[in-house]
Amino acid sequence: MPDDATRDPSPPEETGSAAGPDRDETATTKKEQILSLFAAGIREVEDIAMLTGVRPSYVASVLQEADLRTDYFDLYTSTSRPMNVYSKFFAGRLGFKDVETARRSVALIDRLYERFEQVADRAGQHHALVMALTMYNRARWTGKTAEADVYRRWLLEHLGGVDARRLDEGGD
Repeated sequence: MPDDATRDPSPPEETGSAAGPDRDETATTKKEQILSLFAAGIREVEDIAMLTGVRPSYVASVLQEADLRTDYFDLYTSTSRPMNVYSKFFAGRLGFKDVETARRSVALIDRLYERFEQVADRAGQHHALVMALTMYNRARWTGKTAEADVYRRWLLEHLGGVDARRLDEGGD
């Protein structure tokens, strides 16, 4: 089972028709449909998603797995594929399985963020913020509120000009 840093919480792949003993032998899976559409020249993730009735994240994951498209990234695409030169520092090292895993992950993000700050690497700091936000959203949207809160608190501390008390009170 993949670690929760790369797990896509979107619904599992669906088949083109009902599965089971009465399944039509010519029915294709969503994955097969995606690969077929790509082979036919449809290259836009959002177009393939619309035609197959799946989320763009699933389309991108199928295409990435087949090494057909590696330039699409969103909340649910795997963080193990490099998005930029900073990805390698985070790949396979973040999670939210439990609060302790989230804390260790935030500690790594914090160390890297501080290292990037020391050398005035704003792009590196930005990537650290993006990784924290990604993990926060993945955790909260899978019902792991305590784990998400670990990421939320770190983000609030690092978003300049944001008063965390005002946010907790409902202010801007």
